[in-house]
Amino acid sequence: MATKLPLESSNNANVAKPRAAAAAGKTIEEMYQKKSQLEHILLRPDTYIGSIEKHTQSLWVYENQEMVYRPVTYVPGLYKIFDEILVNAADNKQRDPSMDSVQVVIDVEQNLISVCNTGDGVPVEIHQEEGIYVPEMIFGHLLTSSNYDDNVKKTTGGRNGYGAKLTNIFSTEFVIETADGKRLKKYKQVFENNMGKKSEPVITKCKKSENWTKVTFKPDLTKFNMTELESDVVALMSKRVFDIAGCLGKSVKVELNGKRIPVKSFTDYVDLYLNAANKARTEPLPRMTEKVNDRWEICVSLSDGQFQQVSFVNSIATIKGGTHVDYVTSQITNYIVGIVNKKSKTANVKSHNVKNHLWVFVNALIDNPAFDSQTKETLTLRQSSFGSKCELSKDILKKVEKSGVVENLLSWADFKQSKDLKKSDGAKTGRVVVEKLEDANEAGGKNSKNCTLILTEGDSAKSLAVAGLSEVGQDYYGVFPLRGKLLNVREASTTQITNNKEIENLKKILGLKQHMKYENVNSLRYGHMMIMTDQDHDGSHIKGLLINFIHSFWPSLLKVPSFIVEFITPIVKAKHKKTKKVLSFFSMPEYEDWKESLRGNATGWTIKYYKGLGTSDKVEAKEYFSNLSLHKKDFVWEDEQDGEAIELAFSKKKIEARKNWLSNYVPGTHLDQREPKVTYSDFVNKELILFSMADLQRSIPSMVDGLKPGQRKILFCAFKKNLVKEIKVAQFVGYVSENSAYHHGEQSLSSTIIGMAQDYLGSNNINLLKPNGQFGTRASGGKDAASARYIFTELAPATRILFPKDDDVLLDYLNEDGQKIEPTWYMPIIPTVLVNGSEGIGTGWSTFIPNYNPREIVANIRRRLNGESMVPMDPWYRGFKGTIEKTASKEGGCTYTITGLYEEVDDTTISITELPIRRWTDDYKQFLLSLKTDNGAPFLQDVRSYSDTSSVSFDLKLSEENMLEARQEGFLKKFKLTTTISTSNMHLFDKKGVIKKYASSEQILEEFFDLRHEYYEKRKDTMLRNLELELLKLENKVKFILGVVSGEIIVNNRKKADIVEDLRQRGFTPFPRKLMPVEAAVAGAVDAAEESEESSVDPADSADTYIPGSEYDYLLAMAIGSLTLEKVQELLSDRDKMIETVEDLKKHTPRSLWLRDLDSLDKELDKLDKADAKAQIERKVALEKIRASSGAVKAKKQAPKKPVAKKTTKKASESETTEASYSAMDTDNNVAEVVKPKGRQGGAKKKAPAAKEVQEDEMLDLAQRLAQYNFGSAAADSSKATETSKAIDVDDDDDDDVVVEVAAPAKKGGRKPAASKAAKPPAAPRKRGKQAVASTEVAAIGVSPEKKVRKMRSSPFNKKSSSVMSRLANKEEESSENVAGNSSSEKSEDVAVKSRPQRASRRRMTYVLIDSESESANDSEFDDIEDDEDDE
Repeated sequence: MATKLPLESSNNANVAKPRAAAAAGKTIEEMYQKKSQLEHILLRPDTYIGSIEKHTQSLWVYENQEMVYRPVTYVPGLYKIFDEILVNAADNKQRDPSMDSVQVVIDVEQNLISVCNTGDGVPVEIHQEEGIYVPEMIFGHLLTSSNYDDNVKKTTGGRNGYGAKLTNIFSTEFVIETADGKRLKKYKQVFENNMGKKSEPVITKCKKSENWTKVTFKPDLTKFNMTELESDVVALMSKRVFDIAGCLGKSVKVELNGKRIPVKSFTDYVDLYLNAANKARTEPLPRMTEKVNDRWEICVSLSDGQFQQVSFVNSIATIKGGTHVDYVTSQITNYIVGIVNKKSKTANVKSHNVKNHLWVFVNALIDNPAFDSQTKETLTLRQSSFGSKCELSKDILKKVEKSGVVENLLSWADFKQSKDLKKSDGAKTGRVVVEKLEDANEAGGKNSKNCTLILTEGDSAKSLAVAGLSEVGQDYYGVFPLRGKLLNVREASTTQITNNKEIENLKKILGLKQHMKYENVNSLRYGHMMIMTDQDHDGSHIKGLLINFIHSFWPSLLKVPSFIVEFITPIVKAKHKKTKKVLSFFSMPEYEDWKESLRGNATGWTIKYYKGLGTSDKVEAKEYFSNLSLHKKDFVWEDEQDGEAIELAFSKKKIEARKNWLSNYVPGTHLDQREPKVTYSDFVNKELILFSMADLQRSIPSMVDGLKPGQRKILFCAFKKNLVKEIKVAQFVGYVSENSAYHHGEQSLSSTIIGMAQDYLGSNNINLLKPNGQFGTRASGGKDAASARYIFTELAPATRILFPKDDDVLLDYLNEDGQKIEPTWYMPIIPTVLVNGSEGIGTGWSTFIPNYNPREIVANIRRRLNGESMVPMDPWYRGFKGTIEKTASKEGGCTYTITGLYEEVDDTTISITELPIRRWTDDYKQFLLSLKTDNGAPFLQDVRSYSDTSSVSFDLKLSEENMLEARQEGFLKKFKLTTTISTSNMHLFDKKGVIKKYASSEQILEEFFDLRHEYYEKRKDTMLRNLELELLKLENKVKFILGVVSGEIIVNNRKKADIVEDLRQRGFTPFPRKLMPVEAAVAGAVDAAEESEESSVDPADSADTYIPGSEYDYLLAMAIGSLTLEKVQELLSDRDKMIETVEDLKKHTPRSLWLRDLDSLDKELDKLDKADAKAQIERKVALEKIRASSGAVKAKKQAPKKPVAKKTTKKASESETTEASYSAMDTDNNVAEVVKPKGRQGGAKKKAPAAKEVQEDEMLDLAQRLAQYNFGSAAADSSKATETSKAIDVDDDDDDDVVVEVAAPAKKGGRKPAASKAAKPPAAPRKRGKQAVASTEVAAIGVSPEKKVRKMRSSPFNKKSSSVMSRLANKEEESSENVAGNSSSEKSEDVAVKSRPQRASRRRMTYVLIDSESESANDSEFDDIEDDEDDE
């Protein structure tokens, strides 16, 4: 084999000799070779020192006494071997802080470089293991270093053991000299021929004060394809010496070629860069510096859109940055991002955008740094391993904010937006392709300025416009339908605008170019933009958004005359039946004026409302376009106030001004449509303001009734329909839309109905509608409600108590489209806005009002009625078991902390039994599971949920360590068991319809009190007046009948006018019927009920408002059957009763009337409380069963169980009888704990007196309620018997409750009694398993001989309590009384278990199961009686 030299360069090594090339092939030895470490370095130098080829790169260099940024041609490998020696010198400062000098010489002529530093020298001593001197070992042998022990944290640059050896290898001569003052030895050794040859070390004596190290080397330029040290390389090396001066600071004097470098600190070093950059700038760059600690020194300046950094790690120049630079920069960028995006919502600046505008200087000392390669250009060590922190102070961050970077970013964002927006620019071309566009034939041509683009609200309006174009042609008119409302571009982000297809289409169709200033429309495809929308509030909003779009981007276009025009259509049309004359009205005030002028002459006119463009047909469309001058209105720019008005309406920066604008709104404000031109300010202040007010009214409730318009419409229709029987929500939605002029989506209406009926914790304290079906639960915050077509609703019992019918006539009802709809507000007996709370966001305002306790509200009203001051109230939510505490009080309101409940069961278990308000169970469960399934280290070991739709129960299993951590942090905080609410944003419309902020619930109640008291006075006066009028009517009717019967008054075979005159002369009081409004006169809009109400009027009113000749219709319209003496007796009896009522009412004061209503509310609240308590007990028992079956750990502290009575005493039976004395409705909610009597028959007998007492107490109330439901005479006759039956049913229900509640645990395979022995009372109560408190109630009602069993409502056999019910049916005899017709009672019958004997005389019993979780009033006696009647 051919011999080879050991130190061949990469150009010669491994190259076959010429004679070998002629050989047929290589030998195995020639193909596979092993190299020594030294050979490998020379063969593959780029692995160790970087490239040995020349590179050209723009870098900072030092030349001519300054820093210069220019293209530099250099060899990275040569630069690296110089840097290794220089960093070694700097590292010595970390080993010996007394080091005070670094001297660098770069001699180009001799191709010599030397670096000398003071401080501790290299130990001149023989290494015991290697047997050589330490200087030779660390400078002449590879893989030697003092940095191998990673357990020792070092802030030096060396790491891998190559360093200075690489310099030695790539040098023709390498001299190491060091003075070791500790050992009094001076050492010198020379290496030659790429470290291939070394001299013997020369060791001499030195003084103790001598401590230094000097390295002198001559680079092997042939290895770098160079002949001399070129100027670029020297400039780069010189700059590197300045780096060392900046890093080491003022304690080290750095010299280059005998001259001291004028850099004494890192700040001086940074100034070299900034001074160089400032030469090309008019204003100097800012400089924000901070020495964070001994290890971190940073400086921040600005760049020109490209991130720049100059950074050092332990004096190593990391020219490509790394994790240390990212660590510092991210703190700055995150702070600036927040500032910029706060100043401009559309900027959408990200961290990398901010970074591009920064120039960051970092000087860091880092423990055991790790780099991407031996060239050490990028730090890769993780931030957590730095060994220190660099947290920038607020001071420097604020300085950076004020440095101009924020302004630079905003202008950059504007530029970028402009650039992005230009992508969608239009152009003046003959044809554009846009879906649904009907382009004008002349658009984009020479006559384009005469073309008009009609923008319509939807496709139906487009059809109307296209139909009308048959009158004017399509040469100069184009049509484009808008899809809903245009984006408000004023504060929209560029992404939103560029992604908006509607805006892109408009720019394309009109030929608009971004940032173009238009003096005229010659460069556009259309010269006019006509807006054609519905004549409603939303139509006005669409007009405003289009105007805002043009004003935001091309304000000069608005100044071009008639560029924007609007097309208006009539709101109302009146057509005369005979003359066929048609009148069009473009505003409601105009129509109202005309309507008033018709008073007394309204017949013959047909009124039609045109709320949408879709109402008009093709004929009308042609009519509109044939008379364009009447329907077209030009928008004109008067002055800058027009622009300010547009900004006021649409800019988010004008929130306060917009509030003032809306506060100064005067009802009745409208735009005069008779004017041919409209200024932009008039449009905003007289038309657009109506939309803003309507939006606000939809979002903010009234202080008086706590309702928003949609809710008020629902309540109005529920009262109008007398919704006491359940109706499907989907059907009710249609009824509300039809009868209350509801103009929005059905989905929104059904959601509102569901919201008014919801009764889960966190929704309503008193729900106004009943939730018959799945209306949502606290598990999902109501989002789990069923579809409107599956659920039913009706008025809740408390609703008519809160909103008494007697107040209905006092209210101010609205009128829309000729239809009487809901009032301005209802007048409840307490402020329902406090009871159920409210929240909403409207134009300019938002509101949040928490729920309050209705009992506290009632108590405060009673205090005020008694002349006492009110007691402050805190929020309260029905069924909430946690705490609500006031934590802060301010002038504008209070802050409350809502806390859930938890309990430490043992050292590793926590039980959570309540969540804060509106923290829904399902969401919370997901949060807990996230703590369990955390991939890193799960905080929870196990999560067990025993929650249902109404209650919360979670058992959490933790390790003892995590339990301790949670305890230290605080369980409430760790498990998110607290929330806060505030009363600082309570905005409501007051009684005058003006938005107002209320500081406290007491202020709301105080204002409500005065208004409500005034209305009680009105109620009394109105009721007295109406009763006296009715009394007068009765007396006139009696007088009239007696006159007819006696023959004094003759009505048959006479003209009506003669009879009327006769009655007038005889002194009968006239009661004329009111004239109907114009719409009603035409369309019969007023129904019979409304007519009857209007007929009860004061005859003294103006004659102009009544129908002539109708004064005595109340007498003449009486049925012939009424003209009898029996009718006279009946009327006299009614008169006497009415006199008593009048006298009784006169005795009442507004105070007593109010107190009477509050008493009724208290009774209803008692029922709700009983139902809640009963349901809570049931849930508790059910939860205990579930926990017991699953083996769950019981809490340390548990509530004591109620004792179970096993034997019945007479005293217990009596107490039970006392507690049973409620009405039939009350017993549904009865949760009093009772005990089972020894014998069921005996128990029934003992209860008879109690039943009688119930009957007497409830007789009058029940009769009144039956009368309201018009059950007929049969029901009335049997009312007493029915009530008796009901009272007995109550007792039977109590019996059944007792059986379920207090029975002892069941035995398996219990003995079944024979049928013949069923009547015999057992000696003691049977054991029936664990008590399930009041889970079922069985009431025997109704008789049906044809069918064996008729299921009513829900079957008892498919409920949770089916086992109990089956035992009741199979093991117990049933004792009950039925009422049918006039029968007073029937004997109780036996219930056979297996075979039922045929008894002809036996009437079948029907069992009704009242589900324990349902509302108490669901099963009222009225429903039961109706079912009985149906059977019969």
